[in-house]
Amino acid sequence: MFAIIAHSTMINTVTKLLIRISTICMLALTMNPSHAIQVYKSIGAHGEVKYSQYLPQNGKNIEVIEFRSDGRQTDTGQLAGKTEANQNNNNQNAEQQRVAQLEARIQEQEANANAQRCQSLRNNLTNLNVGGRIYEMDTSGKRQYLDSREIEIKRERVQQAISQYCS
Repeated sequence: MFAIIAHSTMINTVTKLLIRISTICMLALTMNPSHAIQVYKSIGAHGEVKYSQYLPQNGKNIEVIEFRSDGRQTDTGQLAGKTEANQNNNNQNAEQQRVAQLEARIQEQEANANAQRCQSLRNNLTNLNVGGRIYEMDTSGKRQYLDSREIEIKRERVQQAISQYCS
């Protein structure tokens, strides 16, 4: 008899527990997951941007922003900053900015290399015009002195390079 009462009590307890769990689940399901939280964005007296749950008393340009519990803003079709169109635009804009920065960096490096090349060519031309004995180093590291004909050929080549690269 005691076993039957204990079994009955246990079934009764389990039934009450299941009823409570199902009641909690039903309440959770009936709650709208899109309850919005209102946040007020305003400009303070010194130009600072302020956010508050409560309507500001003396703010300027008050804007109401609603955030839903499912991450969406007031427009039901858009997640806050995460719509496909926004992501594509942001990705394209970020990619375009990155490409533009890389192109600008490449142009700057080319301009610097060109300026260094021009300076080196002008220095060579100055050395060729000064006169005196001019030499080049051969592969073994020995000096090879140039005669006047070779100096004149080098001078013409350097002048052509200057006109080509240095504008």
